[in-house]
Amino acid sequence: MAELLKVQNLCAGYGEAVVLNEIGFSLGEGENLALLGRNGTGKTTLINTLVGATQQHAGQIFLGGQPLHTLPSHERAAIGIGWVPQERNIFKSLTVHENLTAVERPGRQSRAWTPERVYELFPRLAERKTNLGTQLSGGEQQMLAVGRALVLNPRLLLLDEPMEGLAPIIVEELLRAIARITREEGLSAIIVEQHPQAILKISHRAVVLDHGIVVHASDAETLRDNPELLDSLLGVARKL
Repeated sequence: MAELLKVQNLCAGYGEAVVLNEIGFSLGEGENLALLGRNGTGKTTLINTLVGATQQHAGQIFLGGQPLHTLPSHERAAIGIGWVPQERNIFKSLTVHENLTAVERPGRQSRAWTPERVYELFPRLAERKTNLGTQLSGGEQQMLAVGRALVLNPRLLLLDEPMEGLAPIIVEELLRAIARITREEGLSAIIVEQHPQAILKISHRAVVLDHGIVVHASDAETLRDNPELLDSLLGVARKL
């Protein structure tokens, strides 16, 4: 499997405050990585660093062999980084369809992501395509945020706690969609999640952070099938 993302000796934070120390890992084409850790261990900071929203003090980031660490955020998006932040950042004054078409970028692959394919992935959005962002439930807003990232046709999708605060039935719907995006469509993804057992079921690999450093890296199955290890790393082997 070809390597898509490579992170080497990464140190980053906010201003002079360093949050991440000597972070290193890689991700292959079509792989899905669960990024785990207790609250405040640097997960969101790592996602923000990949998109260029923090102060990077040292290290290198490569996407498909191209250096990301030298590029501003908008150029990272242009070469293949798709980002769904915790805040979702949808345009609440626009309709669902306007949200998707406002950011749509044609893809070069035969099965590029279009608004129509997003509606196929999330039928709820198809039913609400003329609704404003303010008229959507929290789960529907999250689906729209994922859809907006997809129509940029990224090579790597970054999802920061996409299930947070959502009803269990919506969580299951999102998990099925993420599994399809990564395992069936071949899109690489990094997913930050507070429910490890839920996300490990659909992940290929796992990385655990603690105090801004990588304390564990393995295939997802190793953590999924070893609750004692998961408990020792996260404090509690939480289940959805």
